[in-house]
Order: sequence, then structure tokens, then C-alpha cells
Amino acid sequence: MTSTQKVSDQKAFDALLRTRLAAFTRKTFATVDPGTPYSHNWHVDLIAEYLEACTRREIKRLIINIPPRYLKSISVTVAWPAWLLGLNPAERILASSYAHSLSLKHSTDCRLVVKSDWYRRIFPNVQLVGDQDTKEKFVTTERGMRYATSVAGSVIGEGGNYLIVDDPHSAAGALSDVQRKTACTWFDQAFATRLNDKANGVIVVVMQRLHAEDLTGHLLGKGGWEHLCIPAVAETRTFIDFGRIKLTREAGEPLHSERENLQAIDRQKVELGSYAYAGQYQQRPAPPEGGMFKAGWFQRYERKEEKYLRIVQSWDTAIKASQINDPSCCTTWGERHGGWDLLQVVVRRLEYPDLKSLVVSQATAWQPDAILIEDKASGQQLLQDLRRETQLPIIAINPEADKITRAAACSALVESGRVYLPTHAAWLTDYEMEMMQFPNGAHDDQVDSTTQFLNWMKLSAASQIRIRRL
Repeated sequence: MTSTQKVSDQKAFDALLRTRLAAFTRKTFATVDPGTPYSHNWHVDLIAEYLEACTRREIKRLIINIPPRYLKSISVTVAWPAWLLGLNPAERILASSYAHSLSLKHSTDCRLVVKSDWYRRIFPNVQLVGDQDTKEKFVTTERGMRYATSVAGSVIGEGGNYLIVDDPHSAAGALSDVQRKTACTWFDQAFATRLNDKANGVIVVVMQRLHAEDLTGHLLGKGGWEHLCIPAVAETRTFIDFGRIKLTREAGEPLHSERENLQAIDRQKVELGSYAYAGQYQQRPAPPEGGMFKAGWFQRYERKEEKYLRIVQSWDTAIKASQINDPSCCTTWGERHGGWDLLQVVVRRLEYPDLKSLVVSQATAWQPDAILIEDKASGQQLLQDLRRETQLPIIAINPEADKITRAAACSALVESGRVYLPTHAAWLTDYEMEMMQFPNGAHDDQVDSTTQFLNWMKLSAASQIRIRRL
């Protein structure tokens, strides 16, 4: 190879590092952990695609759940901040972890990258200020910076365009109600307020799941977050289509078999126990077989039927939009011979006028044959107004037992394989997680909507049998 070709190849490689975060992440790994051979896998590229979308402000709130030791910190907390500063030396980035020592390690690794020869070659405009170049905080001559803090640590006087939380809980701390709630309160009332631009600032949380009410559970309960959930072993056939990444994970397929095959993962399951394994490895902080509803009971459909016997919508309503209350939920079902396809799940926190409008808009979109609304509390006024103002096929549901009893009454319909979920949907992960965790999860609105529909179907079928006998 001639010297001219070498120069040309170097320029092409440098251009790739500047424009593709995935390539930059691989180079970062070689810098911060030079003694370990790099073994590439698609999930590194997928995380980079999501972070590039955050960089373009296409995603402003992102949660990434992934097992430990799969390059989450190097990808999100080390490589991405360095890349952001390279693209714009004036960017301001705040990064936090549960322990100050861990935050300092991530910061030190990021600074090591920024000071490397290859980084300075591809991003020559990034220069650090000599008297503001520490493990905790380093500042560029353009007044950009990366600042490291810890959960419950002080962020007074600091603000950022990008906020990163990497492992907000320790494994032991997440089991403590006090420590877990302290972390969530710190995020809400201290860290999240440090965005310089509340409209365009970006917040990324990356962690392994440790508890149903950890920071991920807390934020998903609020709504408004993009959720990238990557289990160690695919529990169902999963289609991944985001940015440049398009692939299918088959049920039972490990995340990265070269790094951790199924035998190694099974050993971890034994060592961790089913609860810890379900959270840390499968990102479902409940045993994988589920609670009242087991994961293996749900069937899958590839595509919707061209015509269903009927379409039914089931509403679990809540009027108050406060984040501490359960949201309102609508599940839309398609009935076909032998079962029911769950077609859509909508979960929103709404005041009453917006809730009523949403019921109408969902009915317009799906043209249901029946709309089930609980004739209790918030649903009573909704039933009255919709019957007076619309011609919608509203059916009032009068619950006769508590939530757990209602769920138990219809669990056999799920166990018999008559309930079908799509192989891919934006809402699918959150729906499955809530169903598997019931009755121990933080929220149950999707469960209530589902059991209301299934119990109504049971009564409907029983009524038809009685009519035939007469």
C-alpha cells in the first residue's frame, strides 16, 4: 500500500469516526480498555442509533435497559459525551451514577478519550482549559464541559444540554424503599431541573432493572419516555427496526452468544436467583414466568386479520392527570374464531375533557362494535356524557369484585392460549411488563382494561349459550 493510499484510508476512517457514533464507540473501547479484545454485536450499533437520534433532538427522553457488562457505560456515558463535544465543543453535559467513584471513573475514561491522539486528530477544535481539567469536570475553550456527579449529589450552579443517568441504583440500594425513593426524588427535583433548555434538552437514563419501582419504573409510569429494552435472552420473536438496524431476534436467542452463551446465562440465573435474574438480565423485575399471568400463555400474531368478527375497546379511566395517579388506558381488541388479538394499547394521563375527546377519537379510528367503560368513579360521568352527546356503542361495566379476583376469573382464557399479542409494537414491552408483574407492579391500568374485556367476553359467551339452550 502506498503512502497516498494510507493517507486516503486514514481520512476515510477519521470521517467515519466523526459521523458514526457506533464506529466511535468501538474506537473508544480500544482506548479505555486496551487489554481486552473487542467483540462486536448489533446491540452496540442499536444503542448508537438511538443516541444519534437524541443528538438530532428526535428523541429527548430515552431509557435504555440492558444487562450488566454489555458496554452500556462505554456507549452512553463515555463515548457519547466525547463525541458530542467533538461535534460541538460548546456542548454542556452532566452525567451521574449511584456512586461518586463510579461517576469519576466514567469521567476519567471520557477525558482519556478526549486527550487521545486520534481524538485530537479528528476533532482538532476541542481544547481543554488547563485550570478546569479535573476528574470531576473538564471544560473546553468554547465553554463546553462534562461534569460528573452522583445520585443525591449536589448539582447547584451546573446546567447541561444533555443529562445522563447511568445506574442510578446499586443492586442492594434498589431493594431499600428509602434509598430507591431518594434516587427517584433526586432525579425529579434536582437532576432533571438542570436542563438549560427545557424544551430541547435531552435526558438519557441507562440501567439494568432492579425493582418494579426503580427509576425506570418511576419514569415509565409518568409516560413520555422512549424505551429501548434489551433482554439477555429474547422471550419472544422480536423484530428490531430502528435507524440503520433491522434484524429479528428469535425466541430463546441470547443477546451476544460470543460473550455470554445460554449456558453462561443459565449459571447467572442460578447464582442471582429468579427475581434478580428477571430484573438485571431480562429487564423485567418479576420472575420471567410472571405472576398471575405467565409469559408463555400469550400467543403471537404476525399481522392483523383483514376482517374481525367484531372490534371491542375497553377503557380503564382516571380523571386526575397527576403523575401519582394511574393513567387512563384503552385496549383495542379484534375478535376472531378461536381468540382475540390485542390491536392497540393507549395509555395517557388526562384531565376529563381530554379523556372524553380521546374516547371519541379512538372510536373514530377503530369503529368498534362495543366500548366498555367501568360504571364507577370517573367512568360514571364519562358514560353519561358520551351517551348524551354521541351515538357510540357504549356499554357500562359494573365490577363486582376486587382487581385480583377479576384477574383470576379470566386468567384461564389467557392460559388456554386464546389471547394474542403482536410480535412487534411500540407499546408491547410496557404492556407485557405490567401484565407479568401484576399484582405486585406499580401500575395496573393495562391489566384492568384487559381483564374488563376478557370477563365481558366470558359473560357474553355464557349468555349466548343460555340463549341457545332456551
